[in-house]
Amino acid sequence: MFSKKIFHFISYQQCFILIFFILFFIFFIPTTVHAGLFDGTPALVDKLNSAFEKIEDWLLKLATPAAAVAVAVGVFMKKFSFGDEERIRTAKKIIRGSLFSYGFILVLNLILSAIKSLLT
Repeated sequence: MFSKKIFHFISYQQCFILIFFILFFIFFIPTTVHAGLFDGTPALVDKLNSAFEKIEDWLLKLATPAAAVAVAVGVFMKKFSFGDEERIRTAKKIIRGSLFSYGFILVLNLILSAIKSLLT
């Protein structure tokens, strides 16, 4: 009824040996090795964190004028549509989409700042 293989390439004995070795290395590696591995933040991680913070600030500064330009294009498109319903609908979509996108960027920045403040 039951096969002696879990998968077609691993038997129960091999699975037991694998689990035994994994548990052995988890529980019997000295704690000084763990402390030595995780004692501080490496310089590369610090550089990457600062680079990502600079990119985040740059994108946030770029998002404000981009949203303003998109809203202005939508307003001018609506103003100069001369009664064409398709252009008015397109202008409303542009304005609504740019405002939602900018709001999403601001909310995302707020959430990331809250998470960062909770972690530090």
